Amino acid sequence: MNKYYYDLHIHSCLSPCGDNDMTPNNIAGMGTLNGLNIMALTDHNTSKNCPAFFKAAKKNGIIPVAGMELTTAEDIHAVCLFPELESAMEFDSFVEKHRMLIPNRKDIFGDQYILDENDEIIGEDEYLLSNATDITIDDVYEITKSHGGICYPAHVDRESNGIIATLGTFPEYMAFKVAEFRDGGKIDGYNEKYPALKDKIKVVSSDAHFLWDIKEKKEYFEIDDEPYSSSLVRKKLFEILGAEL
Repeated sequence: MNKYYYDLHIHSCLSPCGDNDMTPNNIAGMGTLNGLNIMALTDHNTSKNCPAFFKAAKKNGIIPVAGMELTTAEDIHAVCLFPELESAMEFDSFVEKHRMLIPNRKDIFGDQYILDENDEIIGEDEYLLSNATDITIDDVYEITKSHGGICYPAHVDRESNGIIATLGTFPEYMAFKVAEFRDGGKIDGYNEKYPALKDKIKVVSSDAHFLWDIKEKKEYFEIDDEPYSSSLVRKKLFEILGAEL
């Protein structure tokens, strides 16, 4: 068993609120400097920078995870992660059909750059990525699962776009196996206040939009990684998170 330090919620320059310095190579490089081993790229309602991130991560010795931060119809943020890049890109195509296509005002919301493995701009998303889709919080878990991934509420301890702040509680009937916190120090208090959280697997991630927000070497998973491969570590990670692979 070895410790794998992680950050499973990071935005690139494709997210309108992400800094333009959040390129795949800069993200992976900062992760290396911070002592991380596993990083997930989770842009708003898209995974289109994940292919470039996978190549950048490999160059920097980071195990990459492809993902997305999906905004539900209720304006709740949910982290969707996939054990394989191909599954994430298929999910990306699915979500594309459920977005509300509002033209992006770059002067207000920021750029939405799609990059290649060399951090060169190869495209832009002309429609705002951060607004709500028509996928509900009740449906997002099963939809993500049907595409081979896992899904859980993002930053449950945050007022903006958090499931508790939006619904007033963490509903017991929902199938989520994981809950994400930005501040691990709040977990005990939230467990006490919201009983449905007690049996959830907890992850603590940054929701980084700037390079300096990316987590440092703190939270980790203990993973049996023999015989070692990045694919094996990724598979074991998803098993820890309750995925049915």
